[in-house]
Amino acid sequence: MVTTGIKAQPLKKAAGIGNNGMTRTFPLDKVRNIGIIAHIDAGKTTVTERILFYTGRTYKVGAVDEGTAVMDWMQQERERGITITAAATTCHWREHRINIIDTPGHVDFTAEVERSLRVLDGGVVVLDAVAGVEAQSETVWRQADRYSVPRICFINKMDRVGADFHHTVSMIEERLRAKAISIQLPWGKESQFQGVIDLLDGKALRLPEDVSMPPAELPIPEDEREEVAKYRQILIERLAENDDQLMLLYLEGGDIPGEQIKAAVRRLTLVNRIVPVLCGSALRNKGIQPLLDAVVDYLPSPLDVPPVHVIDLQTGEVDVRQASDDAPFSALSFKVVADPFMGRLVYFRVYSGKVKAGMQVLNSSKGHKERLGRLILMHANRREEIEEADTGSIAATLGLKNTFTGDTLCDSARPILLEAIRFPEPVLSMVVEPKSKADQDKLGEALNKLSEEDPTFKVRTDQETGQTLISGMGELHLEVLIDRMLREFNVTVRVGKPQVAYKETITVSVEVEGRFIRQFGGRGQYGHVWLKLEPGERGSGFRFVDQVRGGAIPKEYIPAVEAGVKEALESGVLAGYPIVDIKATLYDGSYHEVDSSDLAFKMAGSIALKDGVRKANPILLEPIMKLEVVMPAQFLGDVIGDLNSRRGHVEGIETHGETCVIRALVPLAETFGYATVLRSLSQGRATYSLEFQCYRELPTSLAGQIEVRVRGK
Repeated sequence: MVTTGIKAQPLKKAAGIGNNGMTRTFPLDKVRNIGIIAHIDAGKTTVTERILFYTGRTYKVGAVDEGTAVMDWMQQERERGITITAAATTCHWREHRINIIDTPGHVDFTAEVERSLRVLDGGVVVLDAVAGVEAQSETVWRQADRYSVPRICFINKMDRVGADFHHTVSMIEERLRAKAISIQLPWGKESQFQGVIDLLDGKALRLPEDVSMPPAELPIPEDEREEVAKYRQILIERLAENDDQLMLLYLEGGDIPGEQIKAAVRRLTLVNRIVPVLCGSALRNKGIQPLLDAVVDYLPSPLDVPPVHVIDLQTGEVDVRQASDDAPFSALSFKVVADPFMGRLVYFRVYSGKVKAGMQVLNSSKGHKERLGRLILMHANRREEIEEADTGSIAATLGLKNTFTGDTLCDSARPILLEAIRFPEPVLSMVVEPKSKADQDKLGEALNKLSEEDPTFKVRTDQETGQTLISGMGELHLEVLIDRMLREFNVTVRVGKPQVAYKETITVSVEVEGRFIRQFGGRGQYGHVWLKLEPGERGSGFRFVDQVRGGAIPKEYIPAVEAGVKEALESGVLAGYPIVDIKATLYDGSYHEVDSSDLAFKMAGSIALKDGVRKANPILLEPIMKLEVVMPAQFLGDVIGDLNSRRGHVEGIETHGETCVIRALVPLAETFGYATVLRSLSQGRATYSLEFQCYRELPTSLAGQIEVRVRGK
């Protein structure tokens, strides 16, 4: 059973643990862990705010534009009107418990989406009825695909001018390559949008804008019946193509009951064969109750998803953990927050078993035991204390000093390891320095806490200049973090210009020798290796292969050689940037029975790598961004001309009425200040989004300029 910590009282008022300490419990099949994911400005937070209101979790509708949204609790979020950090909450609908994570839509905060999807069972993808599937919609969809998260789509803003439900559904199929199944049709559109028509139950729902009024169930209007019959037939045929049980009913002829169709929709959604599509207007309070019904009816409980795969640390073999309170405890920490009032909070998802406050658990990722402090049920930045977290729970705890994002927490008697969370590498760097001596003392602590919270925020010190470099996913990402340093840690810093995170790699294979031989009078140092260096595919990273035969190098020194090679990769030979996409094969060498040591072989590996890279025609790689610009057609020529001047490559142009969408690839170095330029080119009427695509070779002329500039420093 899953403990929620709500008072035994009417569902409308179920808001948390009561003063009497009584709790209500929910069977595991009545738990839903979902994320609200989408492109920026599609209306995710507005949808979440309406869900909280209609489920009785809040008693006033929060508004993003007014800065009163519960889920956008950070000051920076309220000022900018965007979501920056994923916020968790819990609500209840139709005797089900729904744990919700509202995620950011901006590409700079993609790590928040990544870690949220890793621990969720289902997702609600919010799409703009006018813009349709946008660039970041594709990114979050791919992230959800990677974790096989079942989804439903909610086409929002049906009341806006230019809203087109059917066009958006076709975009889901074309751009996301998903089998979109419309289970609703809009009743009217733009200013005439008044509700939805349920294709499964064959009824119309008039959705009043007044939040105090319930939806009105009505017969399908006469002028809509022909279209409804057409789309209901399409719905049944497409379901029957993918579901054997429904196919039998379809072949028998006759009208198929709505309950049978719902059962088929659920079966196919759970296995990611289809994506049910609903519609509404969250800002006008339309379509939220049917969306909640769809979450309960079609998205999975922890019992409906496959058991989580784990590595059994006692046997070293892959195993599974069943979603059950009776199984050994296992959980994944997916978020660390430095709370100004409570201290270090660690969010975790329980995959099996249960855990109580004060229990000792094993952090199997780090190999040490930790004791849980208080257990907290989070509601954005508000907290409700609970005594126990059961299977399927998403909770937070205090007291875990050495647990970080992606670490596994488990029963020490049955140690296992869950798959960690992978995060993209930062693409942009800035130099920061404290403004005063007082700031200098606090800067290190602030940077340390922020890097603990955000795995895509990296901090390093340039050994040659002594400067502190911070790296992140984009200008907005770093701007927000610098703002947080001032507000949360009272640290004032000077900021240098943004720097592109270039990489270095090799283009030809070489064989190279590395010797580290020193004699100090007594015992010396002797390390001697032969490496073969080969270029790897873009994005393949670093690979080390041991092919030493005949004991030329003792096994105990091989890890030291690898460590030396890895250390040398951190600073390249052209301009000091990290070396990537390289395969190093250790195939020969020699050792001295007395003088050889780990240090000697580490140095030999490092020397060999540096010499080999110099001989292997090294090149610089630059990050390439995928750019999508949406604008009126009249500005198309000016925008394309500007993109050409930025070394951009236009991949496609789409036209929707008077609106044009340009998709292009542009080097990150050429995108600084693009917002201002685009605004002037389009009279402020164009919008754009950027996301990292890949690394590509930097043109030789530009590479030479960067090398000269770096050497000049």
